[in-house]
Amino acid sequence: MATLGAKLIAVLPGHARIEAPILPGSLQQHGYAHAGLTFAIGDSAAGYAALGVMPEGSEVLTTEMKINLLAPARGERLIARGRVIKPGRRLVIVQADVHAVEDGQETHVALLTGTMIPLLPG
Repeated sequence: MATLGAKLIAVLPGHARIEAPILPGSLQQHGYAHAGLTFAIGDSAAGYAALGVMPEGSEVLTTEMKINLLAPARGERLIARGRVIKPGRRLVIVQADVHAVEDGQETHVALLTGTMIPLLPG
């Protein structure tokens, strides 16, 4: 995340927010933020949201993640807001919405849906 300039802004049980600047090295050939950046922060925000509902001392692993790219990601930064849809003992269903911020306006650029599992210590 440090390579992308991403920062964890907030973590609450079942919710998380990550922001990342759209840096020149994160652009694709048309000048938009690359989908790899969008996916990375969306997956991480969903993972931190899941971690907030897992047992103390757990870590989290993504078992699958789907992304729908809704609009070109242009602007100064991306905001990923992750949330838990359904917590479970073995599987946690998550979603993340990613918005691009340009001139103070947010545009919904991606929706991620996935499944996380706890990685228990030991």
